Amino acid sequence: MLRTTNVSTASSKTEMPIRHAAYLKSGLTAALMTLALMSTPLWAAHHGDGHDEAVSEQTANIDVSQPWARATPPGAASGGGFVTLTNLGDTDDRLIDVSTTITERSEIHTMEVDGDVMRMEHLPEGLKIPAGETVTLAPGGLHLMFMGLASPIEEGGSIPVTLTFEQAGSIEIELEVVPVGASPEGVEDHSDHHADHHHSHDQHDEENGHAHH
Repeated sequence: MLRTTNVSTASSKTEMPIRHAAYLKSGLTAALMTLALMSTPLWAAHHGDGHDEAVSEQTANIDVSQPWARATPPGAASGGGFVTLTNLGDTDDRLIDVSTTITERSEIHTMEVDGDVMRMEHLPEGLKIPAGETVTLAPGGLHLMFMGLASPIEEGGSIPVTLTFEQAGSIEIELEVVPVGASPEGVEDHSDHHADHHHSHDQHDEENGHAHH
């Protein structure tokens, strides 16, 4: 009995360190797994925050204000959008693309006076926004052109537009639609400065399937 007891005791003494070691090993494994699970989101969150800050800094350099558009009469093939862009950064930027859900063809246009004729010109290289300056898109001057409209632009609605800049990236805006021929309060209408050219401009629009705006 004594020998059996000694063997049992010896066995117990031998097993205890093994069980203790197994317990420690499993505990260490669990701790390492927990640390791995915790560290991954923390790294991702830190990485994501850095990315968001970079994007935020870029888009913050371009301030977009007074986004609006004019309603178009039934049957109009195109319409215009207007906005004020201010470059708050230290380097020049450029508006290189405009898109909207109301048509597949949108362009950046300007008005050029050739003698007594006012012509609309596409700006294929985009519109430069100099550092520290403000560029206003308004009737009779620079504007966004929405062509191939499937339906009229209706008063009281809004037009979702994405402006893409060379440096600032994409900025999504909503153009408030005002009545035909109207302008929002506080917005200057440059078309009044070209009254002598209105007839020629209307004729040019008709020839090219563009609505006057």
